[in-house]
Amino acid sequence: MSFDKSLSIVLTFEGGYSNDPHDPGGETKFGISKKAYPTLDIKALTKDDASILYKRDYWDKCHCDRWAPGVALLVFDTAVNMGIHTAIILLQHVSGANPDGIIGPRTIEAVGRLSPSKLIQDYAAMRMLRYTNNPNWPEYKKGWTRRLFTVVTTALTTFGTRRGS
Repeated sequence: MSFDKSLSIVLTFEGGYSNDPHDPGGETKFGISKKAYPTLDIKALTKDDASILYKRDYWDKCHCDRWAPGVALLVFDTAVNMGIHTAIILLQHVSGANPDGIIGPRTIEAVGRLSPSKLIQDYAAMRMLRYTNNPNWPEYKKGWTRRLFTVVTTALTTFGTRRGS
């Protein structure tokens, strides 16, 4: 799964500039938040700048190049939407690895033992459960549900589930 393909999907949900008072991230542009990058001029952020941050701080930190394409898309989107630590913890829970938030050899081995399509389905269920337990669920439930459904459907159909697809 290429980073560029995944990013194009993520950016369909992470639009332009926003400063929604209900959004815990606060001021955002292309999904990059002032909370996560307090010294960054969010209004001046370009798509190219956001792409660099997403690759370095989300895709690479979640080791997305190691996963089957659909798994990579779902983990990357989760990292963007819920945070890197949450994305990794969900992956570890679903794979049966120790949920320590660190991707090491044991997590890689555990993920590799699972069918990517089963992993995607179980991961999506855990992500939805986290959404419903989020205090912001009433405000964002339609958007979060639509996003998850779209990403999971894309992960299972468009990109395939075998490594290197």
